Amino acid sequence: MPPPGPSSKGKKAARRRTRRAFALPSPSDAQDLSRRLRAWFRRHARELPWRSTRDAYHILVSELMLQQTQVSRVLDFYPGFIARFPDLETLAAARPAHVMDQWQGLGYYARARNLHALARRVVREGPGTTRGATLPAEPAELRALPGVGAYTAGAVASFAYEKRAALVDTNVARVLQRFFSPRLLPSRARDMTRLWAIAEAILPRTGKAVWTHNQALMELGALVCTARVARCSECPLKARCATANRNADGGIGIRRLKAKRKAE
Repeated sequence: MPPPGPSSKGKKAARRRTRRAFALPSPSDAQDLSRRLRAWFRRHARELPWRSTRDAYHILVSELMLQQTQVSRVLDFYPGFIARFPDLETLAAARPAHVMDQWQGLGYYARARNLHALARRVVREGPGTTRGATLPAEPAELRALPGVGAYTAGAVASFAYEKRAALVDTNVARVLQRFFSPRLLPSRARDMTRLWAIAEAILPRTGKAVWTHNQALMELGALVCTARVARCSECPLKARCATANRNADGGIGIRRLKAKRKAE
């Protein structure tokens, strides 16, 4: 005989837990979080070459290289690629074999093929300036280009053009999930949609602040709120973090965090 399904009362309780697991922050809470993030970033940010430019093409190259690749690895390839293909026109005019040769060793070669196709398309069809072809500034237009998803579009728009655009990569999703709602699972499409909504809700009002805010979210996930260990004692957001407040010690091992989630 199959086990009985959940009672009506049980279903209602589950729905209440789900609602409690997801709530957009108030404007004042969002402002406080962003201010703390940006102050932390100004003290602890790593010096990376793509952070010192507003060149949309250079930023795009760095973002594509950083997909599923460690920063230390990208630092070995980014300067050489930019030196050989300094702008969209140069890349568009290059032979595919030459592009792949410069990418050799970085892996995930579809990224290089997409980047080359993107350069050719923008040079052929895209907007131009007195300095030549340029990438569009709006996230929706960027997403129409080969190999550009929601995250990459948000990154280029906010980092190159200082647009008020949200972004959610693996690091950002982890930070938002742990801070706001440990019950959300970034691997679940519905929950990822909610994390994007949170990311948009906590954006500062001005584009210049958004640049720092988005960089800070990513940096916090890379250095402090990591996949293996959440170093809560080092986190500028620990006072109001939903995950940190459930733990009395200075950090959370990822196995322990998963065990806690299963026990709820």
